[in-house]
Amino acid sequence: MILGAHVSIAGGVSNAPLRARQIGCDTMQIFSKNQMQWRIPPLDKSEVEKFHSNIKATKIIPGTIHSSYLVNLASPNDATHQKSILDLSKELERAEVLGIPYVVFHPGAHKGKGEKYALDKIVDSINKVFEISKAKTTILLLETTAGEGTNVGYKFEHLAYIIQHSQMPERIGICVDTCHIFAAGYDIRDRSAYNEIINAIEEVIGLNRLKVIHLNDSKGKLASRIDRHAEIGVGEIGLKAFGFLVNDGRLKETLGILEVPGGELGYKKNLQVLRSLIR
Repeated sequence: MILGAHVSIAGGVSNAPLRARQIGCDTMQIFSKNQMQWRIPPLDKSEVEKFHSNIKATKIIPGTIHSSYLVNLASPNDATHQKSILDLSKELERAEVLGIPYVVFHPGAHKGKGEKYALDKIVDSINKVFEISKAKTTILLLETTAGEGTNVGYKFEHLAYIIQHSQMPERIGICVDTCHIFAAGYDIRDRSAYNEIINAIEEVIGLNRLKVIHLNDSKGKLASRIDRHAEIGVGEIGLKAFGFLVNDGRLKETLGILEVPGGELGYKKNLQVLRSLIR
């Protein structure tokens, strides 16, 4: 597994690779803009050039952009839905300009309209995103969810449905968040259970589509539907499961991204913990 963390773009996107290297990352995840606003400012040309230069200098693998938290492709509110499609289409373009291969996003919440409504609307929305975006290569990654509220994506079958019904399945992959799947009821705490989950991903979706794993312990218990991240080894999942992940040869090219509490110092410490588990 190629290990990294979510790093800040404060002061400019070109600073992200430098921060990533300082805390011991080999790859990274970023927000390309303010994740709590719809505004999409243009990428500064000089910042893009410096970003590419710093990527080359640090040898950081440019992993993924995480989309805005406002994006909801399943929203029954037309304004929110249209903004979500535009936002995601622009994120694909920004990723392509920066040489970042993936954009991760949460599939969406149906707000009481039902899961089938949500899944079909997400399929239609993704088709529209690809239709209007100028990006030609960026891959969208559906992230597993904890199943809080009316969010879909807490079952592997949800992600499989979206991919299978999309017009461009070759440009869709998945991101598995360990906290989210645990909160949704997928237990990875012992070897047998872990293998069952990996095999389920292979059977339902295909491991070839698993591009990113968000490495987070969980403050919530198994099947709690609570999305609360904890530092590695101090939550309900525990160290053993992360040992299975970082030593799994099937995942050697998968990007492992930390999203744990504690800021950059926390990331540095948690990266050390993960590397200590490698055998």
